[in-house]
Amino acid sequence: MQIGEVATRVGLSLRTIRHWDEVGLVVPSKRSAGGFRLYTEADIDRLVLVKTLRPLDFSLEQLRELLATMDALEDDLGDDARVTAELAGRLGVFRAAVDSRVEALRAQVQGLEMLSRELRRLAGESRRQISDTG
Repeated sequence: MQIGEVATRVGLSLRTIRHWDEVGLVVPSKRSAGGFRLYTEADIDRLVLVKTLRPLDFSLEQLRELLATMDALEDDLGDDARVTAELAGRLGVFRAAVDSRVEALRAQVQGLEMLSRELRRLAGESRRQISDTG
């Protein structure tokens, strides 16, 4: 699939997709004879994953490291316990960072829900005051 189709399907700009290719974050699996980027379903899945991860405040370098770690774990046959342990450790660091971000977002959501309830309460009081004086 060419980049324009991918951009529409994934909901990313051509510029973003090209940039992620240039920095090695999501590199298309193929190029056409004319040099056009060609994306497979696996490439598209990776773009969606990176799009999902971007709001978590990881740098592009951190995302590249996370994806490399995930790929290495997928390919790891477990025949070198040291390598497997190292990969699991790196994954654990990312997991802790993600868990921390999830907790921070939950706290933000709770704060926003509390503010929303208070604003609804105040709006209800304002309507009552207006109807009482009207």
